[in-house]
Amino acid sequence: MKFELVFSLTSVIVFLGVLPVFAQTTEISDKVIVLHTKSGDMVIELFPSDAPKTVANFLNLTEQHFYDRTVFHRIIKDFMIQGGDPKSKPGAFEHFSEWGTGDAGYTIPGEFNTIKHKRGIVSMARGSDPDSASSQFFIVHKDSFFLDQNYAVFGRLATNASYETLDKIANLTSAGEQTNHLPFDWAKGEILKAEIKKRTEISDLLGLGEPERVKTITKQTAQEYSNEKLGVSFLAPSGWLVQEPPQKTPSSPDIVAVGTKTAGFTPAISLSVNAANGTSLDDYSSKIKNFLQKAINSGNLSILSEDKTVINGNEAVTHIALAKFGDGDGQISVKFKEVIIKNQDKFYIFTYTNSERNFDDTLDKFNEVIDSFKITTPKTTNTDYSKSEKTGCLIATATYDSELAPQVQLLREVRDSILGTRTGTYFMTAFNTVYYSFSPTISDWERQNPIFKEAVKITITPLLSTLSILNYVDIDSDQEILGYGIGIILLNIGTYFVVPAIIIIKSKNKIQRFIAKI
Repeated sequence: MKFELVFSLTSVIVFLGVLPVFAQTTEISDKVIVLHTKSGDMVIELFPSDAPKTVANFLNLTEQHFYDRTVFHRIIKDFMIQGGDPKSKPGAFEHFSEWGTGDAGYTIPGEFNTIKHKRGIVSMARGSDPDSASSQFFIVHKDSFFLDQNYAVFGRLATNASYETLDKIANLTSAGEQTNHLPFDWAKGEILKAEIKKRTEISDLLGLGEPERVKTITKQTAQEYSNEKLGVSFLAPSGWLVQEPPQKTPSSPDIVAVGTKTAGFTPAISLSVNAANGTSLDDYSSKIKNFLQKAINSGNLSILSEDKTVINGNEAVTHIALAKFGDGDGQISVKFKEVIIKNQDKFYIFTYTNSERNFDDTLDKFNEVIDSFKITTPKTTNTDYSKSEKTGCLIATATYDSELAPQVQLLREVRDSILGTRTGTYFMTAFNTVYYSFSPTISDWERQNPIFKEAVKITITPLLSTLSILNYVDIDSDQEILGYGIGIILLNIGTYFVVPAIIIIKSKNKIQRFIAKI
């Protein structure tokens, strides 16, 4: 199961939530957790009265060295940094895409409380089930009050140096949603060691006092949400978390908005944009019903209504369904309203999900989303997977999300090490002048033509394989990394330019001699 601060709407939501724990005064533990990273230390003070099971779990995992060598694998500046996945440890994964999918082998109850998600707050990451938290946690980089009462807050950063470290890690560059916000320089966000200390052992603790809490819920207006890539906009319900989850499966929604948990259930609204490929709205609607027929026949799903309508001049169809799921303690009834809008050759599918009991309470929010929905012109962009915003790296583009990704990361580290020396800076400046004179053009070709991208990938595989040389040498100084780094680059220049040039020249001479004999 994937544990992350991103909600995904699945066809089945099976859970009964735990009533929130409301603590009026904050008990601060005598124990603190110190996370040692390459970017600095972070000291976390704990709130055991607000989240007793969560705090006990965090202390237990720390005592077992569970968090040692894990990485803050998901970093979104001005939002949060997320870590605690054992799969991010050395040797625990086959591909970086696995980061964010690990846990401690069990889950703990969602101890939601009234502490606000202000900067520096430490809270538990979870899936759509409120009781799915395990080992992964996140630290808020910028006030994110839309998370309040939906996640288990159990601590906060407690020193000035901790906030400086938080800023350093939160500012690490990533490729965004394409890699689930995995930072390029992930090593700078690695937890080298996590340990338990007493408050008296920390000399620079801040006197932060009572954490700020949610007091009253005020009525707010909906906020406009737009997505230029998909070419859509609508009014998102106020206070709902709106995100674009990674597309792990073809059925994954493009946009998900999640509301506040009420009476054990969290309402959600999702949007999926699918190509119609010439399929009519009636045929598409029939395919959906055929797909659900097995559940209908078993009595677990009932189609309550089906109506054709027109939304903003576009033909549409609306389904309302009721599903019954077992949760171990009985049954829970989940109600769905799905609106399928057909525009040109695309289907825009909105789905609202809530418990049957609470369905009507937030139905007006869903109707407001539908009424405000607009289709705009999608913005076409050429995504650059390199760290540069103005140039394209043909190597990074060709190897993106492939088995060669670790070698590319090593190549970046070699480059950064070379840039740390004066001679290396001169060399790389000259090298980049030549490399980036053609690299962005090839990157564009790769993005436009998958076959060409694969051809480039096959071609540069020997280049990246030469980086394995660094695994068999001892590098103790900038001069050595400079020597090895430049040596590898020159080796590849010879492989990719000099050798082909010699072959071409010799072939040309042979052809000329052959023609002369004729």
